[in-house]
Amino acid sequence: MPTTRILKYAAMGVIAACIATLFLKKEKPKGHPRDYAEIADQQVIHAATEYNSISFHVDGDTLAGFHYELIEAFAHNRGWKATIIPEMSFSKRLEGLAEGRFDVIAYSIPATSELKDSLLLTTPIVLNKQVLVQRKATSPSDSLFVRNQLDLAGKTLHVVKGAPSILRIHNLGNEIGDTIYIKEIDKYGPEQLIALVAHGDINYAVCDESIARAVAKDLPQIDIKTDISFTQFYSWAVSKQSPALLDSLNAWLQTFRTSKEFKEIYRKYYN
Repeated sequence: MPTTRILKYAAMGVIAACIATLFLKKEKPKGHPRDYAEIADQQVIHAATEYNSISFHVDGDTLAGFHYELIEAFAHNRGWKATIIPEMSFSKRLEGLAEGRFDVIAYSIPATSELKDSLLLTTPIVLNKQVLVQRKATSPSDSLFVRNQLDLAGKTLHVVKGAPSILRIHNLGNEIGDTIYIKEIDKYGPEQLIALVAHGDINYAVCDESIARAVAKDLPQIDIKTDISFTQFYSWAVSKQSPALLDSLNAWLQTFRTSKEFKEIYRKYYN
C-alpha cells in the first residue's frame, strides 16, 4: 500500500534522528578539524553521512549503505575504526566538519566550484544529477505537472536545508529569467521530502536522482523525469585544514574504485 510505504520513509527520518542523538551524546566537539596524523594516532575516523536507503541505514540487525561500506573499507585498510554519524541537514554536516566533530563527509557532494572554495573534495566517486520530484500528471492539462524547466517559474521547491541543490536552483532561475522559490527543510532528508510529495503535503522536492530512483520503486505515483541539473561528478569532502587526509583518501579511492569489491558495492546500491 502507498500509505505504508510513505510511513516507512517517514519512520526512517525518526530512526536517523535517534541514531544521531545517540552518537552525538557520546561525541564531544574537538574544536578543530583533525588531519591524518591525529586520526591515525587515535585510530578512529568520524564520518558524517545521511540516513537513507542509498548512503546509510539499518537493514534488519545490521548496518548497510553505499557510503557506509566505503568508509568502513577505508578504515579497515588503515587498521582504524569508523564512527558513522547520520546527519540529515547538509548545513549541519558542514558545521560539524568545521568544528572537528566530523573528519569527513562521506556522502555524495557535487563537485562545484563554489563548494571547492570552502571544502577539499576527494577524487570523484560516482556520477549523479539532481531531479525534480513531483506527482504524476492527472490529466494532459494538469497545471501542477512540470516537464519543461521554464514552467518552474513561480513554483516553490522543497530541499534539505543547506543542500548543494539550492545554488543550482538559483542558477536555474537566472537561466529561465524568473523566480523559483526555495523552501529549506531542516528536520527531513530527501526520502522524507519525496514521501511528502507522494502524500500530497507538498508539490515539489529536489534531490539526487539515485535517491529518487530508490524511492520511486515504492511510490509509483511520483515522477522523477524532469532534470534540475546536468549529470556531474560527486565526491566526499574534508576540511581545508585536512590536506593529508584528503591525499590519503584520494590514494585509496583511486585504487579501490578499480577493485571488484567496489564494483560489487556499487551494483548493490545503484544497480
